Amino acid sequence: MAFVPQIKIPATYMRGGTSKGVFFNLQDLPEAAQLPGAARDALLLRVIGSPDPYDKQIDGMGAATSSTSKTVILSKSIKADHDVDYLFGQVAIDKPFVDWSGNCGNLSAAVGSFAISSGLVDAARLPQNGVAVVRIWQANIGKTIIAHVPITDGAVQETGDFELDGVTFPAAEVQLEFMDPAAEEEGAGGSMFPTGNLVDDLEVPGVGTFKATMINAGIPTIFINAQDLGYQGTELQGQINGDPKALAMFETIRAHGALRMGLIQHLDQAATRQHTPKVAFVAPPADYTASSGKAVKVGDVDLLVRALSMGKLHHAMMGTAAVAIGTAAAIPGTLVNLAAGGGARSAVRFGHPSGTLRVGAEASQANGEWTVVKAIMSRSARVLMEGWVRVPGDSF
Repeated sequence: MAFVPQIKIPATYMRGGTSKGVFFNLQDLPEAAQLPGAARDALLLRVIGSPDPYDKQIDGMGAATSSTSKTVILSKSIKADHDVDYLFGQVAIDKPFVDWSGNCGNLSAAVGSFAISSGLVDAARLPQNGVAVVRIWQANIGKTIIAHVPITDGAVQETGDFELDGVTFPAAEVQLEFMDPAAEEEGAGGSMFPTGNLVDDLEVPGVGTFKATMINAGIPTIFINAQDLGYQGTELQGQINGDPKALAMFETIRAHGALRMGLIQHLDQAATRQHTPKVAFVAPPADYTASSGKAVKVGDVDLLVRALSMGKLHHAMMGTAAVAIGTAAAIPGTLVNLAAGGGARSAVRFGHPSGTLRVGAEASQANGEWTVVKAIMSRSARVLMEGWVRVPGDSF
């Protein structure tokens, strides 16, 4: 029996924020995978090593967590006043499924530097030394992200002293601006609050009825008070991910929240929309010890937030969920805002399992509707490896 040999595809393995992913230039992909569809999904699944019934992704580039089972496809932008088009694929670990329904805020931090290094940004727009402004079109959700990428001697500067909780080593700071982050294409008529309310009673049969803030900003997110779920908001990964009943409860809440937000039409559709919405629980500030052993004191943060991604508690915080947190915190009356003490605020520092993170947002209200001009946060990014990935030639 003859076996098809492997093929080589140019690729770069990058860390962005607290995530890692395999980055591709669209034109480097095999022709069949340059368009959306089954061939592209099959290729990316094989690159990452999914589906893997062992939940390890040993035969691929993934590392068996939602934060590391990610792919990015970039190309010169077809949008006016943008440099690069950015498409994000969240690859399921144990299922043959790539979710294209949302963005990855963490990997957004790496898009600008990859675009510059790959020649996707007009060289005339790049300083020899200083900060390059890269205008990114986030194709999954149809939004603009502005990345401020440090440049030294004409090249992307990756090393530095900026520390990000959830990332072991310091690096150069990359500031991100998520412009008009409310997800217009999601939910009821594109409203930031698809139910029309800042807080709803979310009925979850077999689980309970919870106060919930359901928001479309950065990424569709369902916020619930930790206390209503029997938690403190100080929990680390093991306390949630080691509890199958808790994970099942959160998935049930997520499915009913997705239905209430208009993201799905039937509950069973939640299984094929794993990346969105996110579920998070919030609490007022409290002392706790982060997963690194770092002490987080009550005075260090405005509130505590824990969020689930792809069915598991995230080790830090998804970048897009941080946008949702910052946006909700800026709007008086949401559960996030109330957990932070209420009132008007333009930025919050929240505690997550790995430490703390600051995010800012500019919110305003007109004719009863809330809008957010932009959300701002700092991340970092670094190339880990570059060259080619190899996959069997008949895998897509």
